[in-house]
Amino acid sequence: MITIRPYKEKDWKRICAIHDAARPDELLGSCDPRAFVPIEKDDEVEELKKSDKFVAVDEDEVVGFVGVDGTYLAWLYVNPDYYHQGIGRRLLQNGIETIGSGAWTIVLDGNKNAISLYKSEGFIEARRFKSDNAGYPCTCLRLERKD
Repeated sequence: MITIRPYKEKDWKRICAIHDAARPDELLGSCDPRAFVPIEKDDEVEELKKSDKFVAVDEDEVVGFVGVDGTYLAWLYVNPDYYHQGIGRRLLQNGIETIGSGAWTIVLDGNKNAISLYKSEGFIEARRFKSDNAGYPCTCLRLERKD
């Protein structure tokens, strides 16, 4: 049974491993796969560290996490072995509940599964913009939840 609980320091290595396993899927169809950088070597690691985090746990194993920074739903990753089991949705709902009104996120435009999940929870596309991942061009969507 999957449970959601607040992050603990002992979860750090596990959430890094989950990010690194799932990130290539996020980049697929959105950005050059060479844009992949392990989270602990990425400049964004400090943003992850400062976010409020919650983890999805299967017995004692962390299998996913969500990070919130103010109203920004900044991180949502699930171990690829646990895809399509509703874990991402539960983590997203937890993030929305934590944020309250005004939740928003940034998603790569080719990440169709993520876009579909966010839209099914009330997010709409607010804007589309050019960006880069580790120096490789991409297009991003800012999704906002209207309460």
